[in-house]
Amino acid sequence: MYAKIQITGYIEVVTGMHIGGSSAFSAIGAVDSPVIKDVRTNSPMIPGSSLKGKMRTLLAKVYNEEIAKNPDGDCERLTRLFGSAKKGAVKNSRIILSDMMMANEKELREQGLLSLTEVKFENTINRLTAVANPRQIERVVRGSKFNLDFIYEVQKEEEIEEDFEVLAQGMKLLQYDYLGGHGSRGYGKVRFHGLKADTVIGRLDAEVLEHCNELLEGV
Repeated sequence: MYAKIQITGYIEVVTGMHIGGSSAFSAIGAVDSPVIKDVRTNSPMIPGSSLKGKMRTLLAKVYNEEIAKNPDGDCERLTRLFGSAKKGAVKNSRIILSDMMMANEKELREQGLLSLTEVKFENTINRLTAVANPRQIERVVRGSKFNLDFIYEVQKEEEIEEDFEVLAQGMKLLQYDYLGGHGSRGYGKVRFHGLKADTVIGRLDAEVLEHCNELLEGV
């Protein structure tokens, strides 16, 4: 059986989020740690790899019986969904995550925001000398929303609901963790909204798709 299921919705940034971009050519006095941006619009974006990697890391804590040295050592339930490059046991990922572009720039501008990002000043203090080392970290402002677009490739119909259970659990875990850097200091809390699964290629049993949507509604 061959089919593709598209999962759509959006991610809301609940607290300032930092997913780093390049600062290799920053001018003197510029932000030390900028966020990654879409080169065409210069608006913040969320790379699909950031979301996929974070979800897999969180799920590995739940499903792996022991700590894996790398993702290829994850349990079968994770490698069949996220893929594996292990020699002799290569598996293609069943999910494709597109980079996520900002969905509500106009709304934020209408609320009076002149910039879609903010700069947070932080200090680290040398405990021996009491000398401060200030730095500037750019963050996506809270209230930002990004379009979500997953493609799930059906390989075995009997495994669809199990895979969606793992996906839904990964998204739920992420809502109680953080996306991007500096999460222990309050950055990167996110929330999923409007999740919906639709068959876009091939045909799928209506009851299976309905159950997949019920799992997503529980995120």
